[in-house]
Amino acid sequence: MSAEPDGLEDRLLRLTTIWSRAVYPVTSTSLTRAEFAEELLPLARRLSELLRARNFDADAAKAVGAALVDAHCTDPEALARTLDCVDAYLVLYCGEDGPQDELRLRSSRLQHAMAAGYAQALRERTRAEQEAIAQAALRAQGVVAQALHASEARFRAVFEGAAIGIGIADLRGNVLQVNEALLRMFGLSEQTLRGRRVQDWVHPEDAPQIRRLYEELVRGEREHYHVEKAFNRPDGTVLWTNLTVSLLRDADGSPQYQLALMEDTTERRLLNLRLRYEATHDALTGLPNRTLFFERLEKALNAGEGQRFGLCYLDLDGFKTINDSLGHAAGDRLLVEVADRLQSCATAPGEMVARLGGDEFVALTTGPGTERGVDELAERIMNALVTPISIDGRDLLVRGSLGIVEGPAGERTAAEVLRSADITMYRAKSAGGNRAELADPEADARAITRHGLTTALPTALERGEFFIEYQPLVHLGDGSVRGAEALVRWLHPQHGVLGPDRFIPLAEHTGLIVPLGRWVLEESIRQARAWRERHGGQAGPLRINVNLSPCQLGHPGLVQDTVDILERAGVAPDALCLEVTESALIGADDDLLKPLRRLAEMGVDIALDDFGTGYSNLANLRRLPVSILKLDRSFTQGMQRFPADPVDLKIVEGIVSLAHSLDLAVTVEGVETGAQAEQLRILGCDTAQGWYYARPGPPERLHDLTLVDATG
Repeated sequence: MSAEPDGLEDRLLRLTTIWSRAVYPVTSTSLTRAEFAEELLPLARRLSELLRARNFDADAAKAVGAALVDAHCTDPEALARTLDCVDAYLVLYCGEDGPQDELRLRSSRLQHAMAAGYAQALRERTRAEQEAIAQAALRAQGVVAQALHASEARFRAVFEGAAIGIGIADLRGNVLQVNEALLRMFGLSEQTLRGRRVQDWVHPEDAPQIRRLYEELVRGEREHYHVEKAFNRPDGTVLWTNLTVSLLRDADGSPQYQLALMEDTTERRLLNLRLRYEATHDALTGLPNRTLFFERLEKALNAGEGQRFGLCYLDLDGFKTINDSLGHAAGDRLLVEVADRLQSCATAPGEMVARLGGDEFVALTTGPGTERGVDELAERIMNALVTPISIDGRDLLVRGSLGIVEGPAGERTAAEVLRSADITMYRAKSAGGNRAELADPEADARAITRHGLTTALPTALERGEFFIEYQPLVHLGDGSVRGAEALVRWLHPQHGVLGPDRFIPLAEHTGLIVPLGRWVLEESIRQARAWRERHGGQAGPLRINVNLSPCQLGHPGLVQDTVDILERAGVAPDALCLEVTESALIGADDDLLKPLRRLAEMGVDIALDDFGTGYSNLANLRRLPVSILKLDRSFTQGMQRFPADPVDLKIVEGIVSLAHSLDLAVTVEGVETGAQAEQLRILGCDTAQGWYYARPGPPERLHDLTLVDATG
């Protein structure tokens, strides 16, 4: 195969050369090193493909590990050297320009799968050898009974030359014979080992069934058993083995000896433990990672009746600012220090701390008394962050927002618990941070609903789930309908009809308010034209009022969009009134007011909505391009009683007088009784809207109201 200089094929050859040089000295192959390198090249090419593949293929990686056994790399040192080469050079030579962190994670997973495939293939090969040895041992024992020296010699050759440990004991457990491989594994002399009893070789990590299996075998109730077992060596180290024990019978079929075959799996076990640790712990802080945390959390949630759990979800306040200003290296050192402090907070039985990623940490406590325990754990965590952290000579004050979830096991899944903790943490952050909040199921439900509505908003607009209802604006002097306010609604497939208070804030937060507001304006202007055409320019809602959010007010396309919509519909600008809340214009600079001034100069009316609810200076009215004040309903509630509240009357009278002196019309919201309407007419208010006249409804309802006296 030809390739460009320093292309992938050249890099594969270099990788294979390094690999063959490292592994060849510990193989039992009859090939030359160059021939052995050619045998490794397809394996290197397969690893390169698996590294860059879209999906991780564990079986293919296992096949590479198994191929090493076929290539006579049966010494565990060959596997260790192979994994070292893959770890050091695979991403370097085959990773190209891909994301290095992801490639190194993929490389670690490939190593783990290769080790598993290698272990499985070696185990199968060893079992085949064991079977041959067992058969030879059986034949040899028969020959011994018959005193046939030739067969004894063959048995001895197999017995002594085997690569695995072999031992023979009587049914009382006395060791009779052992081979050299077994002596090397235990580090004992033959005299010492032959003086031992099988029953004495117990280890704290023995599986509970080992004793039962052994007793069944020596009683003749079982022919063999296979277990993973640990042994203590004289030097204090632990020997891990795959142990197969078989029963040897005499010519009459009576149990006579027990034969043990041992494969040393210590290095493989250490490798698996290392790979397991790397897969379940955070590389930066050494804390358990998301994988191990979920394992522990699921275990706690399945602990059974009477058990409880407590979870603290911590997010550092302002960490991004520290990371951006001091650099990622300083940010990493800060995270390591925070991790150390958190680790010191969770030292009691049943407690653990993990890093989920970024600056997010979790602490878990389990047991029957977590109601108080989780509060104490949260207090320790918050206190641990009080002392400043010194980074590059700077003392950084770190604070955190903490969400706490506590409850009985068995009621929720791990994902539900973590979602509740996440929601609660963000509630603490929204309240100013540097505080802990306890989970509230009702608040969780509201947050989940908000999230669902937020994600459904874009497609809702595409599917036409929004519609508009209209509430008439009535002239208080003659009771005629002078216009209507457009009020958008959402016909949600699951939640039914939702008012604007449920989704407008979400639309503003996501930026969808701009296309949604444009759609409302288009529909409202189209409806205004339909009304005028139906009534021949006579009675009918001559003006349509459309609400304008602060986000729309700051959008650069507001003026042009409005002009285009009016021109396409053939509707004059004076048929439109844009309502802007008082709070949106508090402290507004000239740049923010400029679009409103341009629209007002075109003939569009601008109404100051919810007037009186903010804290703006009344002098601001002189510089705002508004022509209408809309009094909030809070000013008219006192007029529902008889007699009306004199203070409310004075306030409304003063506002009306001020507005008229500035050539501003006054509209009142929330009119619900005839007494209110009459009182507002006497005070000089110009127009009103409210349930007394009509609730918001479909445009057809406005047709009838335009033909009669609305106060009738």
